[in-house]
Amino acid sequence: MRYQLYYWPMIQGRGEYVRLALEDAGAAYDDVARGKAGMDAMTKMMETHEGTPPFAPPFLKSGKLVIGQTANILLYLGARHGLAPKTEGGRLWVHQLQLTIADLVLEIHDTHHPLGPSLYYEDQKAPAKKRTAEFWDSRVPKYLGYFEDLVEAGGGAFVTGRPVTYADLSLFQIVEGLRYAFPRRMAAFEKKIPRLIALRDRVAERPNIKAYLASERRIPFNEEGIFRRYKALDV
Repeated sequence: MRYQLYYWPMIQGRGEYVRLALEDAGAAYDDVARGKAGMDAMTKMMETHEGTPPFAPPFLKSGKLVIGQTANILLYLGARHGLAPKTEGGRLWVHQLQLTIADLVLEIHDTHHPLGPSLYYEDQKAPAKKRTAEFWDSRVPKYLGYFEDLVEAGGGAFVTGRPVTYADLSLFQIVEGLRYAFPRRMAAFEKKIPRLIALRDRVAERPNIKAYLASERRIPFNEEGIFRRYKALDV
């Protein structure tokens, strides 16, 4: 089985959470839109009215299945590649954690686009600065504090207290992204979440992840994705 992942070829974005799971699992996959005529293929998949057409990337093709939405894709991959518990309750718990991460990702995006994605950052600088201040004052402590408490309560190396799951891989990406977008704020905050930082370090040392991070397959962070570095917001 060789998967086909469809996502924008110039950014990590929401597709990166799927890439991390595929890479950690050692799964064979094509990052379709990064190949020749890949964008056309992705657009065609979204415009079809047959089967289960996806609303937007990322989506994954697995045989005849077409699966959209990041958390939904990870629910599928987690069960197939040992990145989720075997019990139904365990799988739903990790899925719930991933949905919470998805909520956080949206709030991160809204720090630089609080008035909506149709406007440029330059058109909403003042609201972005206000939104970012509120994000770091209340939302980051709430979200990251929640995951920090889960790691502590589980007494293990990862968020469920069990072997690594796709939620741990996604939390790695959250820490990496916040370090890129808000280096000053994140450096000051990390002392409050030592267990989450240790989790990030464990994920980074996993052989397949380590190899991926050093490869050209890992798209660098940039100011077109979810995590964007604007000096005016990192104060």
